[in-house]
Amino acid sequence: MKHLYIHIPFCERRCSYCDFNTYANLEDRIGPYVDALCAELAMLEPPPLPAAPGSNGHAPPLTSAVLRPTIFFGGGTPSMLTLDQFERILQAASRLVTLDRAEISIEANPGNVLGDATPALDYLRGVRSLGINRLSLGVQTLHDPTLRILGRTHSAADARTCYDTARRAGFDNISLDFIFGLPGQTIAQWHAILDEVAVWQPDHLSLYSLILEESTPLYAQVIGGRVSVPDDDVTGAMYEAAMERLAAAGYEQYEISNWARSTAAPAPGRVPTHACQHNLAYWLNSDYLAAGAGAHGHVYPQRYYDMLRVDAYIATVREGRRPIAEVTNLTPTDLYAETVFMGLRLNVGLNLEHFRLRCGVGLDEVYGDTLADLQAQGLLERTADSVRLTHQGRMLGNRVFEAFV
Repeated sequence: MKHLYIHIPFCERRCSYCDFNTYANLEDRIGPYVDALCAELAMLEPPPLPAAPGSNGHAPPLTSAVLRPTIFFGGGTPSMLTLDQFERILQAASRLVTLDRAEISIEANPGNVLGDATPALDYLRGVRSLGINRLSLGVQTLHDPTLRILGRTHSAADARTCYDTARRAGFDNISLDFIFGLPGQTIAQWHAILDEVAVWQPDHLSLYSLILEESTPLYAQVIGGRVSVPDDDVTGAMYEAAMERLAAAGYEQYEISNWARSTAAPAPGRVPTHACQHNLAYWLNSDYLAAGAGAHGHVYPQRYYDMLRVDAYIATVREGRRPIAEVTNLTPTDLYAETVFMGLRLNVGLNLEHFRLRCGVGLDEVYGDTLADLQAQGLLERTADSVRLTHQGRMLGNRVFEAFV
């Protein structure tokens, strides 16, 4: 198997906007959870690897076969784990993914890294020494009052300190997450954040528009009128500003919400050097295994997710059973549609050869009329070997994706 997602559901505090499967004040469960996670990884069986595409004398299309193996520790707050716990999990995962060739990412909270009993530099050096070579820091904003509204445990100064410490620890692939359209956020504040981050020069940036989930405290605050968020026009202007300012700062946008630096000159069909290989696997609708409470996996023709609750997850694995909560059987039509609307998220677009390799049929055979209609509306454009969103299509992406569902 080339790709593995590992979910660490623990947090010191749940953020007010978060709807992920995370739990606070369960630090006493982390040890038993790691035991169960290693046991679940031992139960997983990797499917056969896809064959590498023939190049026919040309650069191969962007497909799962050309990606590096990946492991992604998401959460929650994976940086709550000790070095020993990371080492145990990686050892258990090594039978599924070739570690010495893999992109291995962990998400980290600056407040947690800086506030842990182990000095941040020592901890991050230890993490890096285990072969974890990509760090994703959840910064979200550099405006301290807004960080407090979001329930984050760090300040803007903490975020910069954590970033600098990670560089000193040897990380040369650091991604930063930010959210725009936050409560009270102005375009001027957003411009200032973009300009400041460009000075830091991270290798990768993920920028997400705020989504208010009904189950979150922030949703209740907005609905109750206690805080207000920018309207769609302002949020759209923030997204446009990100595209303009980050391009000027040397970043390539390679996916709707993601930008990266590159050591190579831009070229048709190529993504930046520091593009996240694991997320590229998702956007190529690749197969990937998953482990951990609430983790979602996809091995066509099935998709599955694990039990959400930590105690139920631990108990089930202790009984020697896989902790799967639900399995969804996928049809060829599901495969076609998901390959299209995931691939169209990429700036290079959906490669026609990739669709054929993944789905066993030509794109125009399945969606010829739909593609022609979207192209006539100015939402899609075609090259000799791909289909991609236009600028207008990128701004109206959901309309495009719905056409394939």
